[in-house]
Amino acid sequence: MADVKRIERPLSPHLTIYRPQMTSMSSIMVRITGIALIPITMILLWWFLAAATSAESFAFIDGLMRSWLGKLFLFGAAWAAYYHLLGRLRHVVWDFGYCLDVDVAVKLGQAMFVGATVLTVLTVLVL
Repeated sequence: MADVKRIERPLSPHLTIYRPQMTSMSSIMVRITGIALIPITMILLWWFLAAATSAESFAFIDGLMRSWLGKLFLFGAAWAAYYHLLGRLRHVVWDFGYCLDVDVAVKLGQAMFVGATVLTVLTVLVL
């Protein structure tokens, strides 16, 4: 067999010099909230199905949802739903070719975090 010379190549430095940006972080958060909405939807579906089946099963899940842990869960679920909604709207705007400048995209990413929080707090105050 031929003698193979291995070339010592440097490792890619992207992990040492890369700084997370608002646009990438907000895009990652849209994906995370989209994935988080799957089990959230299953738990809410469990709540509705328990209401349709029997009083005992509904009392169990309703007791969980009305506890402080359940309220915290619903608060997080509302925030995830609003954030994902705002992220999808941002992508629709980008698909039409608007707000593609870096400065505007950064402001939209910040507005998504603030907007999701404000909408969640308004939802809690109204309900």
